[in-house]
Amino acid sequence: MLTRSRELQLRAESLLPGGVDSPVRAFRSVGGDPPFVARAAGAYLWDEDGNRYLDMFGSWGPMILGHAFPAAVEAIQAAAARGASFGASHAGEGDLAELVMQCFPSVERLRFTSSGTEACMSAVRLARGFTGRKFVVKFEGCYHGHSDAMLVKAGSGVATLGIPGSAGIPEETAQHTLALPYNDLAAVEAAFDAYPGQIACIIVEPVVGNAGTIAPGPGYLQGLRKLATEHGALLIVDEVMTGFRLSLGGAQELYGVRPDLTTLGKIIGGGLPCGAFGGRKDVMEFLAPLGPVYQAGTLSGNPLAMAAGIATLKHLMAHREAVYAGLEATSAAIADGVAALAREAGIAMTTNRVGSMFTWFFTDEPVEDFASAATSDTERFGRFHRAMMDAGVWLPPSQYEAAFVSTAIGVGEVEMLLAAARGALRA
Repeated sequence: MLTRSRELQLRAESLLPGGVDSPVRAFRSVGGDPPFVARAAGAYLWDEDGNRYLDMFGSWGPMILGHAFPAAVEAIQAAAARGASFGASHAGEGDLAELVMQCFPSVERLRFTSSGTEACMSAVRLARGFTGRKFVVKFEGCYHGHSDAMLVKAGSGVATLGIPGSAGIPEETAQHTLALPYNDLAAVEAAFDAYPGQIACIIVEPVVGNAGTIAPGPGYLQGLRKLATEHGALLIVDEVMTGFRLSLGGAQELYGVRPDLTTLGKIIGGGLPCGAFGGRKDVMEFLAPLGPVYQAGTLSGNPLAMAAGIATLKHLMAHREAVYAGLEATSAAIADGVAALAREAGIAMTTNRVGSMFTWFFTDEPVEDFASAATSDTERFGRFHRAMMDAGVWLPPSQYEAAFVSTAIGVGEVEMLLAAARGALRA
């Protein structure tokens, strides 16, 4: 007898490519049928068959306060009553922008988009326009959205599916993207030497979340800042995942680095589709209508997304110490607890964690870049994932994606997860 989720999956496959609107949702790398979500609240998801799951991917990052956070729900409902979309300016854009700028001092001006992909694409275009240069340095395993220039050795769903990039991207587009190993400053220095006066920007996930969680080595981000400045390039820090998650001021606050441009998404919209890019005033004023670099979004600054973002950021700002201390303690208990169970079971596992994002890599090697992440035993991860799902814990369905903790996860949820992991590690 087919489950309701399986029925819905079969219907979706007749309507959507692969039955999904984003490839990693298909569970191809972990096996099994993806559940169809019926509702979510707090730390949990319920599928169409009534099964409950502890949510450890949090809509891929934005649900830092858990699902259906009351203040965000109320703000969305109130905004919807005033109109779902205007295609015109409204006060909410400035209200959210002010909150972002309070948290991110490097952002002197910003512009909203409807996704992190748009934010990164626009930031790169702006960097090229501002510098008059063509080449972009990015890093293997870092994902900055699916725009043509960025989908080169991009980790995330691309790595999950085992493909190096994407068909449909002309070579002449990709040739201006220099994909270098993460955590290797010498490679960046060599790129500047090889392309003198031609590199517009460096774009980096300050903590990689799209090849699994990978932290920057000591001095790495500061080294990127120094090289960009020395060579007249811009430093773009992609905080779509890390912004407001690793600290209120993101990874740039945590590691003490000031970028020229910052990209944001996920938490900034309180769970609704939203992104932003911002930075130095002189750079941002190169955007139309003030400057020659064109960028637009018909529904950018959507009033519902602004309302949800304002409610979320206000809560994070008002409860800063309690939120981030709680996330740190809960995340450590989960990540370290499962790592200890793996050691007891004699299973090779490397655990990487920065704040409330982490990954269990099924390898005995330290994971410092995409090459070392790729040594993971993905088949074992797949078995682990399926067993955790059976036990009611929904992990990201890929070895190469970070897990995320929300404030809705408490002591009971931690105990449940560790009990599930004890059994799943035997799978």
